[in-house]
Amino acid sequence: MGLSVLVLNQNYEPLNICNEKRAIVLVDRGKAEILEHGFGELRSPTQAFLRPSVIRLIYMIKRPRPKARLTRKEVFQRDRYVCQYCGTKGKDLTIDHVVPRHRGGKHMWDNLVSACRSCNHRKGGKTLEEAKMTLLRRPIQPRVTTYYILHPYLQTYVEWKKFVPEWEMVDDGGL
Repeated sequence: MGLSVLVLNQNYEPLNICNEKRAIVLVDRGKAEILEHGFGELRSPTQAFLRPSVIRLIYMIKRPRPKARLTRKEVFQRDRYVCQYCGTKGKDLTIDHVVPRHRGGKHMWDNLVSACRSCNHRKGGKTLEEAKMTLLRRPIQPRVTTYYILHPYLQTYVEWKKFVPEWEMVDDGGL
């Protein structure tokens, strides 16, 4: 029971991802319907079920949009693994506070950027003006999209393709 199931809202908007057991319970209780099946079947002592891959809830669920977590990985992803000072692309990056913390800078989305080691060392504890450096892009909090939520699953679960509008952009290199 380790496979994932895409959960769609009543309007077919991707809502969440759950495990197969939870999906079977939702379908069995009449709270969801199966739209796509995965490979194989699940067995109980008395029944066999085709594996669900995509389910749709019968009732519309309203919930607030999720927010991006503030982690190193998320900052690097937002900046597309590019140093925001010199434009060097790579995985060997550090996090830099645009306004240094000892100068009142906060540990928030709009004050954190990806920086290569040499740029981070060059800037040190100075402000941008003092270090005579500029940013390629102003840092902002990323907006959480369907792609953001489903990104880790997109290559594995091909049958989800028709339910994820951003998928074509990913295939074309647009995101």
